Amino acid sequence: MGDGDTVNASGRGRAATAGYAPHPYIGGRTAVLRALAAWRMRWPGAPRVVVLTGSPGSGRSRLVTGFLMLCDPEYRERLPLDDLDPATVPPDLPPPAVPSPVGRTAAQVLWTLADHFGLPAVGADDIFTGLGARAEPVTIVVPDVDTAGPVRAANEPARLVRDVLVPLAATGTVQLLADVPRELAAELASSLPAGQAQLIDLDDPEWADPEGLVRHAETALTPAAGAAAPPCTADRAARRALAEAMAGRAGGSRLTVQLAVRSLLAHPANFDPADASQLPGSVGEALDLHARRLGADPRTLRLMLAPLAFAEGEGLPVQLWGALADAVAGRDMSRDLAAGMLLTAPFVQPVETAVARGTDGAGADEAADGPGAGAADGPDGAADEGRTVLRLTHPALAEEIRAGLPDARDAQTRIAMALLAAVPGQDWSRADPYLRDHLAAHTLDAGLLPQLLTDPGLFTYADPVSLRAAVEAVPFDALGAPARTYLRTAPLLTRTRAAAGMRAALLETAFVEDGLTPYAEVLHGLGLDLPWRTLWSVPLTGVTGVTVGALSGQGGDGTGTGAAGASGATEGSAGASAARPVVALLVPEGTPGSRPVPRPAGSDAGSGGPALLVHDLLRPEYLDADPARVLTPSDEARAAGPFGLSRGADYLRVWSRESGDVVAALISDTPFIGADLSPDGVLVVATERGVTARQITAAVPPATPAAGPTVPAQSARVPDAGASHGLEGDPS
Repeated sequence: MGDGDTVNASGRGRAATAGYAPHPYIGGRTAVLRALAAWRMRWPGAPRVVVLTGSPGSGRSRLVTGFLMLCDPEYRERLPLDDLDPATVPPDLPPPAVPSPVGRTAAQVLWTLADHFGLPAVGADDIFTGLGARAEPVTIVVPDVDTAGPVRAANEPARLVRDVLVPLAATGTVQLLADVPRELAAELASSLPAGQAQLIDLDDPEWADPEGLVRHAETALTPAAGAAAPPCTADRAARRALAEAMAGRAGGSRLTVQLAVRSLLAHPANFDPADASQLPGSVGEALDLHARRLGADPRTLRLMLAPLAFAEGEGLPVQLWGALADAVAGRDMSRDLAAGMLLTAPFVQPVETAVARGTDGAGADEAADGPGAGAADGPDGAADEGRTVLRLTHPALAEEIRAGLPDARDAQTRIAMALLAAVPGQDWSRADPYLRDHLAAHTLDAGLLPQLLTDPGLFTYADPVSLRAAVEAVPFDALGAPARTYLRTAPLLTRTRAAAGMRAALLETAFVEDGLTPYAEVLHGLGLDLPWRTLWSVPLTGVTGVTVGALSGQGGDGTGTGAAGASGATEGSAGASAARPVVALLVPEGTPGSRPVPRPAGSDAGSGGPALLVHDLLRPEYLDADPARVLTPSDEARAAGPFGLSRGADYLRVWSRESGDVVAALISDTPFIGADLSPDGVLVVATERGVTARQITAAVPPATPAAGPTVPAQSARVPDAGASHGLEGDPS
């Protein structure tokens, strides 16, 4: 997990001082393992919460991984438990919950826990309440908090500590172990009363393990079977002496030892084990000494690695490395890179990504707001093949390189501009997935993100979790109107497995709702098959029902049935042929422009009932019209239309009557209050925010050849959703 190659020390026999074998993966840290084992078994006097910290490269990740091996039944079978110190081996209990924060938001980590424990939660507070109500304590281990978040500059580790770990630690039924950066560790530990939390700092003398560091170096220097070894490592005594010298110079840093060993094994020439000046005392010295040993300028090595130090996500695609190195250096670095693979090798790690997102974009692994969401696949719904990206071997190495640049923000600005220039024709559908998903993170770090947030194409194709995290890190007052629309829509985008087409459709409606119609039109020009075109939206509150219909001519009676009667406008009648498509909105009495609901003859005409407001169906225009002139479609007219409407508590679906396939599925961040679908496919929806009309544009799929019509489960035999509390008001 970033702290070095596996230490295989199981064959070394027992530790000389205690007579026990060291942990085969950790190679030491006995004092810490004893404390963690006591915590795991809830030993009398043991704290309920343990906060593990240390300097970058101190081996926190490796330590937690090794301890989790002792807690996992499968791994326990592979470990020589009888040879280990019994005080370091926890009892055989069910494994703890281990939500990985790597690349995830604080909310994603929390919902991962909710899914793991099967909590029926609606919000974050429900999760903590649910855990607190459990009869038996639960054990949770959160490793690698410093790697949280899809965007480095958004400081997600702090949010994870404050919004998730502190409330978890305060929950009495939770037994928590968290690996936290030093700048946040004290905040977490001090959030609890004395005695409930223990802070373990691996750099403190109480927990330091100099012998374990020597063993770590000695094992790393041991040549693999059949591999050629430098003379200074071939002999066991020489190898031990060199390991002691490396560990003595490294100041307790596992990472410094690891880099020194990798440098030596990659290029053993010109290395004198007797010369202590060739042994690094820090991560920065490991870089510079390696460059000098190979006859290179240390600054050139740092410039070559700088693009990887700024890389976001899983790593940088190799084809972008050269252009970004040129941008940082301000000169052509192609010759340096071509000749410098040996120079950079000890510090670079290739990574096979699980999925290279297709041109339709993708979301993050899980919802940022709720359970059950995940990544979208490529444009056809299938995952693309993986690819190789490059990253530095440890985050602390990246920090060292960034800190060593004369102006890190200027370097990030140059990188951001180079990435933007690499978008083919500024067409985000053709851009490399890295550009789509991570350009916002680079521009955020450069202080330029607000200028980028005007492109609906970027909003559509970028990973919504990464983009949302970057936008949320910008002060709200610094955001322009399009970015604010994106920000309020982002929870819908991250909550679903929406591909680019659906993201564009949700954004299109949001832009119309916010009066940014030109941005909505841009989305229709992206070449995506949007399921609808939003015709208009009004911020009308208090609506309790909507009914589509037609406003008859001046005569008003025609052959159709008026609003106060039964639905049944006759198609082709003189009144209907001159009618204007409208929607009648059921609103509170006194709403400006509204008129009382028509009442049947002889009914009480007293005040206090609902009112109707008439709006044009196809354009944003209220009409001063008598609701009695509104003719509603007959059941036959609705059944003759190409689409049907199904409505549930939290969804709306429009489906093809011919094939039964769903052609548009609508979600909302506010509850649906009313909905109706006209025979020609105009969907009018009322929510707490207002009323919106969408023209369904999806082509009607052909019927599937079969003995009978094929209807998907979600709409099978579901009757059309009628007008919600129609023109006659709520019959209840």
